[in-house]
Amino acid sequence: MPTTHHTAAWESGRHAELTASPSPSRTPFGRRTERFSECLSAHRTRLWTALCFTISLALGLQQWTAGSLGGFDLGIFDQAVRNYSGFRLPGSELKSTHHGFPSDFSILGDHFSPVLALLAPLYWIWDDPRVLLIAEAALFAAGVPVVRRIAENCFRSAPSPVVARAAHLAGAAYALGWPLMTASRRGFHEVAFAVPLLLLVLERGMRRRYGAVLAYAGLLCCTKEDLGLVVGVYGAVLAYRSRRGCVKGRAGVATGAALFVLGPAASLVSIKWLLPMMGGTPGFYWSYGQLGPDFGAALLRGVTEPWILFGVATTPPVKITLVMWLFGTLLFLPLGSATAWCALPLVAERILSETSNHWTVLHHYDAFLWPILLTAAVEVSGRLYRGSSPGTRAIRRSRRSRSASWAVRWWGPGAGFLTLVIAVPFGLFALPNPAYWTPDPHTRALREAARMIPDGASAEVDNVIAPHLTARGPVVLADTVPRGADYVLLQFGVVSFPFASVAQEQEYSGFLLKHGYRRVWERDKVLLLRREAEFPITPEVPTAGPESIPAPEGTAPGTGMSIFRG
Repeated sequence: MPTTHHTAAWESGRHAELTASPSPSRTPFGRRTERFSECLSAHRTRLWTALCFTISLALGLQQWTAGSLGGFDLGIFDQAVRNYSGFRLPGSELKSTHHGFPSDFSILGDHFSPVLALLAPLYWIWDDPRVLLIAEAALFAAGVPVVRRIAENCFRSAPSPVVARAAHLAGAAYALGWPLMTASRRGFHEVAFAVPLLLLVLERGMRRRYGAVLAYAGLLCCTKEDLGLVVGVYGAVLAYRSRRGCVKGRAGVATGAALFVLGPAASLVSIKWLLPMMGGTPGFYWSYGQLGPDFGAALLRGVTEPWILFGVATTPPVKITLVMWLFGTLLFLPLGSATAWCALPLVAERILSETSNHWTVLHHYDAFLWPILLTAAVEVSGRLYRGSSPGTRAIRRSRRSRSASWAVRWWGPGAGFLTLVIAVPFGLFALPNPAYWTPDPHTRALREAARMIPDGASAEVDNVIAPHLTARGPVVLADTVPRGADYVLLQFGVVSFPFASVAQEQEYSGFLLKHGYRRVWERDKVLLLRREAEFPITPEVPTAGPESIPAPEGTAPGTGMSIFRG
């Protein structure tokens, strides 16, 4: 008994001593260590943010310099945002004239993206299409600190060094992600806003900041009309994850339910009413004729004949390859998280589509998926780490071999490193190569001829040179329909969108020379014409009148049959 008494007294005194003593983290040395860790984390965040911005911008400027960014789509967005900067509706002559939209058309009738108006002040500083490339790079880079916070949240129960490494790797994988590089190489698109907003919705949901979730989800619905479907799926995921009975859980369920209803409702309102109100044509982008003539018919057939969906989604086989690539490049980690369900509407849009450009990974479409898939992968990585930690009950009772435990622990980092490796062929190798910065002779000739067009003159030009002229005057795309512009600038070295062949381009230039135009400059298969008579001057001249029916551009045979072809 005395021994027990003295032992109890010693333990009681020891407990009081430990309680009275400052914890290691509160000692001067501990505080310095903590501040150093925070400083290092902030430094790494700034480093990867700067690197993401630099690489994204460099890839965009490289394509601009080499002449790979055309009027479709950079010139369209440039004309639209420039109109916003002048407090006008975001009209685009390049888009409306080529497709035959009515005179009151704005790109809000093409895709409902009023969020682009936020870029208008940039044109008060620099009136140039390249300002959009800068904005896109900045918006992509803004996602780096959000991704790091997501990783820190998913690994919050791990030791501090592990949390730091997870945040560092997640930030690196995001910053050098091949979807961002591909999007940067394709010029500016609405995806510039979608990437950081999707990340913010997911991250604020993790933190249970439901007011911010609703605000960012609202902005997301103003980025592109189909993103309301993503918001709706995320609402279902959030409600499921918040189903516990606590106060914050009930708030999460209510927020999720609101998103589940309001997200698809926003898409429906945008597609059915807002797009036509802005001059759009109902069904303009409908490419699901195998399922039905419209969404209602396709939905009904999908419910009554679900096997049809499987057949369309797997034919041709390149669609299967696309899905395997999207998930396989992250070692299929996203499939272990409910967050991956948010990618379903975007993936379904592409694999059920008849448009072959949707089946490739060489366009900007994958960047819409990147925040969702990467977040899901980080969530699963954090769960795998917790399950493989030596101190957890799972490992103490596990019968798995040590090698299996090692594989589970390194699955997540392996996916991150694989992403970094894939970034090399998707953009990194091209940046230091001078050949990728050098325009070909046709592009150089186009730029020289463009300098001969006076400011303010209307011009009908080749797609490649269009964004270099949009800041100087009215510009439309050269196609097979004469527009009566003051100047026409064409090239015959290669087939240029939207012509089907070089012969068709030459035939068109010959037609113009017979109907009021004169050759003023020619070199390296580039031709500059100037109008010297009223146009059109004969009934045989084709025109695009108000009776024309807008239709989306077709794709060449075989395009998109490989995920590495555009």
